[in-house]
Amino acid sequence: MSHHRPHPAPASTPVTTTDAEAPFLELLARGASADAYEQPALLARAEGAGPERTAALERAKLLALTVRAEMEGRRRREAELSALFETAHDLAGLRDLDSVLQAIVQRARSLLGTDVAYLTLNDPARGDTYMRVTEGSVAARFQQLRLGMGEGLGGLVAQTARPYVTDDYSQDVRFQHTRTIDAGVGDEGLVAILGVPLMLGPQVIGVLFAADRRARVFEREQIALLGSFAALAAAAIDTANLLTETRQALAELERANAIIRDGSAVVERASEVHDRLGELVLRGGGVHDVAAAVSEVLDGTVEFADVEDAPGDALEASRAEGHAVRRGTDWVAAVAAGGELLGALVLRGHHGLDPVDQRTLERAALVTSLLLLARRSASEAEQRVRGELLDDLLDARDRDPRLLRERAARLHADLDATHVVLVARIEAAAADAEEEAETRRRLWSAADHVAATRHGLAAARDGQAVLLLPLGAGTASAIAAQVAGRLSEAIHEKVTVGASAPVTGLAGRSERAAAAHTEARRCLDALRLLGRAGEGAAAEDFGFLGLLLSDSRDIAGFVARTVGEVVDYDARRGTDLVRTLDAYFDSGMSPARTKDALHVHVNTVAQRLERIGRLLGPDWQAPARALEIQLALRLHRLSGSSLRIR
Repeated sequence: MSHHRPHPAPASTPVTTTDAEAPFLELLARGASADAYEQPALLARAEGAGPERTAALERAKLLALTVRAEMEGRRRREAELSALFETAHDLAGLRDLDSVLQAIVQRARSLLGTDVAYLTLNDPARGDTYMRVTEGSVAARFQQLRLGMGEGLGGLVAQTARPYVTDDYSQDVRFQHTRTIDAGVGDEGLVAILGVPLMLGPQVIGVLFAADRRARVFEREQIALLGSFAALAAAAIDTANLLTETRQALAELERANAIIRDGSAVVERASEVHDRLGELVLRGGGVHDVAAAVSEVLDGTVEFADVEDAPGDALEASRAEGHAVRRGTDWVAAVAAGGELLGALVLRGHHGLDPVDQRTLERAALVTSLLLLARRSASEAEQRVRGELLDDLLDARDRDPRLLRERAARLHADLDATHVVLVARIEAAAADAEEEAETRRRLWSAADHVAATRHGLAAARDGQAVLLLPLGAGTASAIAAQVAGRLSEAIHEKVTVGASAPVTGLAGRSERAAAAHTEARRCLDALRLLGRAGEGAAAEDFGFLGLLLSDSRDIAGFVARTVGEVVDYDARRGTDLVRTLDAYFDSGMSPARTKDALHVHVNTVAQRLERIGRLLGPDWQAPARALEIQLALRLHRLSGSSLRIR
């Protein structure tokens, strides 16, 4: 590409913004470095350009650098999300733990732009922690470090289960320094270090680090990104451990098969289940596939049962004993991972099982726990991405509409469709902070499930769940009621849901999502103040109060919902019911004074009021309803007699 030097504009010719911007647009188009943006102004000064052109070039340079920074930020965010997706994909197809952990550390180092990234794991047998994976390290002593619990920055992270960062490790007194650690860090030349915990439930199993050989401040987004990689690393370790146990279990089955292979029907069944379960593990089958395979092998009916549906005493006994237990004519094998009960495999109608068949059922339960854990890890990764996209929309950040649409399409959502924003809140008071956190987690999980099944988005926000759902053929009010019912049923607690009016064009106008979120929160607050906890509603459900709650101020819709039947009746029949209503309320709801105002007989007034009652319903004169009708009549008059109601 040839580059033309900008020529100074003649003194008599004004310098246009387009002239000044042209060289910077070219620099943006070819992705030039930040230093290159100084060249146009320097060349112009060297060629004797006037102050007007020089000033225009400086303004254009600042604007171009701002655009470049925004583009770099967007590319970085896309790269982060892509790396998380790729890592989650690696985890879903886990074969080699070392490869997955190495990929996590490599991607963390690349995206954070650090000199070194490394991962340590706790060794319960020796009571210390050791270096598991390093990337960018050059010092052998550093790569072989073993640290006592509570020592160094990693020890503080492990003790508190919180991220810690230091911009100068050697001078930081918050950590317990030891000669071994300081020597290893010194050999590596590390200065700034960030560490985040690897968690399995409440337990810290290790620490993921990113470090630089110079002073550096780690941003909040970078800490959150490293935390996401740490969560995937912990899931990979737990999945690999379960996979190892499964392989060991399958190996035991194979050894038993070799011992009694000749003439034994039991051996044939064990071999069959070994093959089937091994294939299921390798191709990522589901829990019902495992149940079906074991049903055929054991010549019975095997079902997977959730924790709530499984026999409670048998489930606890199986987990405690580590074996399948008999209850009546059924056999129950607990499906558990990391101490958490996930369900059970139940073999129906078998009075007795020989040891090999019992072991087969137990190994099938182990395989089932592995498959459930892998599915959960993939689901949690998708849930985080779904929540991040909705957070971007709700925060009304400037985003490229094309990129927003692409991100939504990967989640099977369409931002060009008409949507409704809903805010859901649990009404029951929790006994303590731990119970409250668990209840909120169940709410967010249920909300994400609703969003995924309806091609929408969901996120946790301010202790509440926020959903963005396509409107489809329904109404905002109907969707709010449906979501309130589904969430309440899912978590067995009352959930109140407020909905916004329908919104469109979210990809191009992200501020609309933020405004709709505010409206939905107002509706949620109104429901709670009106004593309607556990219900779902939109502004249109609140009568004249809805005019205050809604950002759209749909006056015509309010008039139509309130007195539209009467207005339409007058238009069709040529009657005078609207004027009669006005006079009736102006006369203090007195038929006698109304007939004087209208100059008609009192019986005529009575007949008209009876007709109005049939059109508006029997409660039309109740105080609250009468207030809405009077407001609607006044808005109707203000809007003109030509207001179209239907």
